[in-house]
Amino acid sequence: MLITKDKHQFAMDKNSVPVTQIDLPCKLTFETLDCFSEQINCAQDTIESLNFDRVNPASGPVYLNKVKAGDIISVNIRDIRVNSPGKMIAAPGAGVLANLITTSETLIVPIENGIASFKNLELPLTPMIGVIGVAPQGDPIACGIPGSHGGNMDTTLIKPGSTLYLPVQVDGALFALGDLHAVMGDGEIMVSGIEVSGEVDVTITKANDIEIKNPLIKTDLLLAFIASAETLDQAIETATREMAEFLTKYTDLTINEAGMLMSACGSAQICQIVDPLKTARFAMPLDVLRKLGISIAF
Repeated sequence: MLITKDKHQFAMDKNSVPVTQIDLPCKLTFETLDCFSEQINCAQDTIESLNFDRVNPASGPVYLNKVKAGDIISVNIRDIRVNSPGKMIAAPGAGVLANLITTSETLIVPIENGIASFKNLELPLTPMIGVIGVAPQGDPIACGIPGSHGGNMDTTLIKPGSTLYLPVQVDGALFALGDLHAVMGDGEIMVSGIEVSGEVDVTITKANDIEIKNPLIKTDLLLAFIASAETLDQAIETATREMAEFLTKYTDLTINEAGMLMSACGSAQICQIVDPLKTARFAMPLDVLRKLGISIAF
């Protein structure tokens, strides 16, 4: 089933009208706008020209039949196809280099044959999803803000071949996604990666053998808890604690042993540091988890 880009929302909201209802397991294709809602089309379209009420659209939402609040859904990202061109921006006051930027600038990035042409550099595509999540239990949350529901996590691990686990907060989940990137580094320090429209193929199922409070991502090499908070320190602490709790719950490790193992071979990593809430993750190698006998969600 195709969810077209004209059916989108700018906030994750339990009161949103779903564009469709579907039974699980299901295979869906989401057509997406870029994060600017196609407002940027040439180098002369700078950040000052944007209507910020139209930033970070997420296609959907989709109501998942028989999915209840408290369930966990598994979203396998089968493929991401990006459109050309990509767009990037720089602006005074925006991003980690905010105080060094004096003039707004927009860069249009041609994409062809798996390559993004950044000036004279050829960058291999590493497509990923910036905004993906479910409706929160409380007030609506703008798609540009991350949280336990998902949202704008801007996590480079959310890519083809990966599986994202999301805790459902309202019946039906109201799942949506958008904000694709052709290429983006961890941190997204300049506020934008190479922003693109495109299509995403996903398979959604219920995950009955795992309990989580925040999003969890599995790649072919890693398992990582994702957390968002007002500060990066708080986000890293939450992600680290959740990994430790996971290890002590699903193995015979004590908290001391789990912490020492995480210190030996785990990684505290930055997802993004430019949104209203910051996002971090704590990752453990899958081969280590398998040697511990953890098979949940694998």
